[in-house]
Amino acid sequence: MSIKINEKVLAKTIKRCRERNIIIPTFAQQKDPSKIPQKIKNKLKGVGLWDINPINLFRITWKNDIKTGLYGGVNYVEIPEAITGIKAKVIGIIGKYFPTGAHKVGAAFGCLVPRLVTGEFDPTAQKAVWPSTGNYCRGGAFDSVLLDTVPIAILPEEMSRERFDWLKEIGAEVIATPGCESNVKEIYDACWDIRKNRKDCVIFNQFEEFGNPIWHYHVTASAFEEVFNSIKNKNKRLSGYISATGSAGTIAVGDYLRKIAPHVKVVASEALQCPTLLLNGFGGHRIEGIGDKHIPWVHNVRNTNAVAAIDDEACMRVLRLFNEKAGHAYLKKNGVSADVIEKLELLGISSISNMLTAIKTAKYFEYDENDYIFMPFTDAADMYDSRIVELNQQYGKYSEMQAAIDSERYLKGIGIDNMRELNYYDQKAIHNLKYYTWVEQQGKTTEELNELWHPEFWDKTFNQVNEWDKMIEEFNHKTGLL
Repeated sequence: MSIKINEKVLAKTIKRCRERNIIIPTFAQQKDPSKIPQKIKNKLKGVGLWDINPINLFRITWKNDIKTGLYGGVNYVEIPEAITGIKAKVIGIIGKYFPTGAHKVGAAFGCLVPRLVTGEFDPTAQKAVWPSTGNYCRGGAFDSVLLDTVPIAILPEEMSRERFDWLKEIGAEVIATPGCESNVKEIYDACWDIRKNRKDCVIFNQFEEFGNPIWHYHVTASAFEEVFNSIKNKNKRLSGYISATGSAGTIAVGDYLRKIAPHVKVVASEALQCPTLLLNGFGGHRIEGIGDKHIPWVHNVRNTNAVAAIDDEACMRVLRLFNEKAGHAYLKKNGVSADVIEKLELLGISSISNMLTAIKTAKYFEYDENDYIFMPFTDAADMYDSRIVELNQQYGKYSEMQAAIDSERYLKGIGIDNMRELNYYDQKAIHNLKYYTWVEQQGKTTEELNELWHPEFWDKTFNQVNEWDKMIEEFNHKTGLL
C-alpha cells in the first residue's frame, strides 16, 4: 500500500489551511487528547461543540468533557439489569458528544485527512462527496466546511428531517436518493452519476474507504479498552462486542478487541426487515443509519462471530419508552435510577438496536454478571424528535400501561431467535457476497476481493495509521501554525 504524494496539490492545500488557521489533529491525539498541545486546548474553551470552527477537529474524540469544553475520560453509560433483564453488563460509549452529535464525524475524518495530506484531494478546486445513510454525510459535511470546501451529501430521502435541516443550514448540496435507509444501491448509483458528469468532485465512499475502519480500529477501540480497564472486577470478561454493520467502520473495533481478548464474540447487528447477513434478505426498515442489502468492502467478515437481526418495531417501541414521561415513570417504579433515566436520551434508534442485540447475545451465549458486552451508542434521541412526534400521531399518547407492555415484550422478552453463530464457511459465504456489489457493479477485481479474506491484509491496512500521523505532523509543520 504505497503512498503517493501530489506535491502540487499538497502545496495548495497547505496554503489553504494556513490562511484558514486549520491545524489537523493526528489519530494519536484523537485517541489520547493529553497529547494535544496546550495552545489548542486554550482555544477550545470558548468554542461550542457544534461550532463551524477548525479547532473543533480536535474534538473528534470519545473524551470530550462537555462541562469544561476540554477532555476527560471516555463518555459511556451502562444499561442496568432493571432495564435489560440480564446479568451481563451492557455498556455503550456515547456518540452524542462529538461535533454533529454522532461519531461518524470521526469516520469522515479518517477518509478525508489521508487524501488531504497526500494531495489526493484539492479543497481549493474540488468538492467532497459524502455518500451515506445519515450521520456520515453530516460528519463529512462538517469537516468539509471547515476547509471552506462545498460538501455534497448523498442520503436516502426517507431519513429523519433533522438530518436534512442541519445539512442545509451549513450550506451543503444535498442529493436525496429514492427509498429508505436500506436503499444503499441508489446511493451508489448517484455516485456513478457524479463520476460521469462532474469532474470537480471527489467521492469519499465510507463503504469502501479503509480510512473509515482504520479510524475506529485505533480511536474507538482504544476507548472501549480504556472503559473496560477502568471497571474494577477481578472476574470480568470482555465477552462481546456489538455493532451494526452499516459501513463496516465501527465493527472494525472487533479486530482490535480480538487482539486483547481472543475469546470476544463480535456480533453484527441488522434489521429483521432486511436480514442481508442472516438470510441474504432484503427490504426496507426504520433503524436509521445502519445500511444494508450489501456487504461493505471494508468489512473484515472473517472476524465476525455471529449475526443478529432486530425487529425495527422493537426499536421504535423502546425509543418511546426511553423518551416519554410515562415511560420514565414506569422505569422509575421498576427500580431504574433517576441518573440512568436521564441518560436514556443518549440512545438513538440504532443505539437501541445495538442494546437489544446485546441482550440477545447475552442470552444466546449464556453470559453472567462477569461478562461485559460493549457497543457504540452512535447518536442520540434528539436526532429523532420528529419520529417520536410521528409515533404519537400514529399510536396516540404514550401511557404507563404501554410502557409496561413495551418493556416486557421488547426488552425482557427478547429471545435467541433470528441469531446465527458463524462458522468458517458461514463467514466465507458472507464475504463472497461482496462479489455481486463490488466486482459486478463497482469496478473491483476478484483478485482484490480474494485479498480481503487474508488476515495479513488487515494487519497491514490498520498499521497505515502510523505513517499517516507522520504525514499529518509534517503537514502542520509546513503550515507554520504550530
